Amino acid sequence: MHDHVNAHIIRLQIRPLPTIDALPNAPSRSLHLPGPRRGLFLKKRKTTGRVGRRKFFSFMRSIWKGAISFGLVNIPVKLYSATESEKLSFQMLYRKDLSQIRFKRIAESTGEEVPADQIVKGYELEDGKIVTLTDEELKEASPEKSTGIDIQAFVSEKEIDSLYFDKPYYLEPDKGAAKAYTLLRDALTKSGKVGIAQFVLRNREHLCALKPYQDVLVLNLLRFAEEIRSPSELTIPKDQKINANEVTLATRLIEELTTTFDPSQYRDTYTQEVRKMIEAKAKGQKAKVPVRAPAAGKVVDLVAALQESLGSVKKGKKRAA
Repeated sequence: MHDHVNAHIIRLQIRPLPTIDALPNAPSRSLHLPGPRRGLFLKKRKTTGRVGRRKFFSFMRSIWKGAISFGLVNIPVKLYSATESEKLSFQMLYRKDLSQIRFKRIAESTGEEVPADQIVKGYELEDGKIVTLTDEELKEASPEKSTGIDIQAFVSEKEIDSLYFDKPYYLEPDKGAAKAYTLLRDALTKSGKVGIAQFVLRNREHLCALKPYQDVLVLNLLRFAEEIRSPSELTIPKDQKINANEVTLATRLIEELTTTFDPSQYRDTYTQEVRKMIEAKAKGQKAKVPVRAPAAGKVVDLVAALQESLGSVKKGKKRAA
């Protein structure tokens, strides 16, 4: 560790990229050139050719390599993200000429840009003293956890509240680990349990649960107990009187709306609407704003509201049939 009382603080400085006009020997605007582009655009890796229909097409790349410790069994594995985002990625543009905004790492002491190899991680103590740590020193803090997923216990997945689940990852067996990987996956499937482990990813220790999904072992990051906030500060009703008729109607409504969960039936409609808006503006058309249902007023008669809801659900089912 290296102690520095007067360390240089790095700050980000935002500056617009130069426009085509500002470049030396700027060519005609009619040419299709790489570099700064005009207008609002989406940053995607590959497109299908239409604005608003753009999607990500990326190959899966491992973000971590290590081994699962299962008793005396060691299973070398690679970690891959199990999710990807299709959210719209807007560029930051200078309002005056729509040139791109770029970030620069500026040292507060000099006002000059700092090269990446000259930037270190620092932690400020209460007395203002700054302690710096290198990546190597961070690994030395717990070398066995930097490359290992040590299964400490097996539990029923039902015992883990949904509040604790954070992000899923896929685990792939590394060279020579196929049999041990298959053994752990099949044993977890047969037992109905999940393995609870801890490991270090991106300089942070994580709690995780290992479980089989189809033919793959999935590692779900879990939140530590101290990361879950207590709801004690919320104002939650405790002495509200609910009569039996209201409970019966609410239960019937739940039963009428009960179905099998199918995630493919749900879509990110907000992103779809924004894409339509972008496509319309790209064509010089006025974007159509979807009609929103009026906000519901204060519910006075719960029974009447529940009965009306039940009637609407039943009518919808008849039309669907």
